[in-house]
Amino acid sequence: MAALRETRDRINSVRSTLKITSAMKLVASAKLRKAQKLIEALRPYERTLGEILAAVEKTKLAAESSRRSAGKPSPNRSSTTAIVVIASNSSMCGGFNVNVLHKALETIQGCEGEVEVYPIGRKIADGLRREGYTCPDDWNDLIGHPAYDKSSLLARSLSDRFVRGNLSRVLLVYTSFRSVSRHEPVVEEYLPFVPAKVETADQVREVKDYILEPDAETLIDRLLPQVLLLKFHAAILDSAAAEHAARTIAMQAATDNGEELLGELTLEYNKRRQQKITSEILDLLGGDQNR
Repeated sequence: MAALRETRDRINSVRSTLKITSAMKLVASAKLRKAQKLIEALRPYERTLGEILAAVEKTKLAAESSRRSAGKPSPNRSSTTAIVVIASNSSMCGGFNVNVLHKALETIQGCEGEVEVYPIGRKIADGLRREGYTCPDDWNDLIGHPAYDKSSLLARSLSDRFVRGNLSRVLLVYTSFRSVSRHEPVVEEYLPFVPAKVETADQVREVKDYILEPDAETLIDRLLPQVLLLKFHAAILDSAAAEHAARTIAMQAATDNGEELLGELTLEYNKRRQQKITSEILDLLGGDQNR
C-alpha cells in the first residue's frame, strides 16, 4: 500500500514538472522567434556597412586615416586586454553558460599582460568571480533586455579607452547563433578593427564602381564608429538568440525525458494496483472457503 502511494506521488510530481518544462519551452520558443527576427534584420545592414567600409579602406587616400581610426597599436599603448563575455542571466539552458565560461577562461589564459573582464549576464559574472576575476560594472541588463542605446554605452566606453591607449585589444566572447540546433562559443577581435576582406571578382568590381562623396577619410571617420557599435550590438543579439535556442532544446529534452519517466511510472503503478486488487480478491476467496 505504501509503495503504491509513493508511486502515485511520483507520478503527480512528474506531471507537475512536465507542466513547468512545457511552459518554459513555449516561452523560450516565443522569445527565440523574436530574437531571431532581430538578429536576422540587423545582419544585412551590418554586413553591407562593413563591406562599404572595407571598400573605402581599399583606396590609397584612406590608408593613413584607416590606421588612425581602426586603432592600430602604437608603441605607447597599454598592454591591457579587455574581454567582454556575453552569456545569460538565468539557467535552465543546458551547457550554454558553461561553454561560454570555458571559452572565456581559455581566452583569458591565452592573453599576455593584464586582463579586464566585462561579463554581460549574471551567470557568467558569477562563474568568473568564482574563478577569481573581478568584474568592474554590472552590465547584466544588456542581455536581459537588449537595446542598441544601452549596448552602445559600453561599446563607446571601450572604444574611447582604446583610442586613448588605455587598452591594447578588446575581444568579444559570446555564442554565435547559426540555427536553432547550431550555436557555438566564439572569440572575435573587436578592437583593433579588422575590416572585411574584398576578395571576389564581383566585390573588386563593386569597389572600383564606388564614387566617394565626401572624401575617403571623412567617410571612414563617420562609418567606423557605426560599424563598431553595430558589431557590438549584433554580438549581444546573437547571444540572446542562442540562449533562447539552447533553452528551447533543453526544455524539449526535459519534457521528453519526463514523458518517458511518466510512462514507466504509470506502468509500474498499474502493475502494483493490479497486484493489490488480485491479492484482495484472493483474500476474499480464501475467507469464503474457510467458512
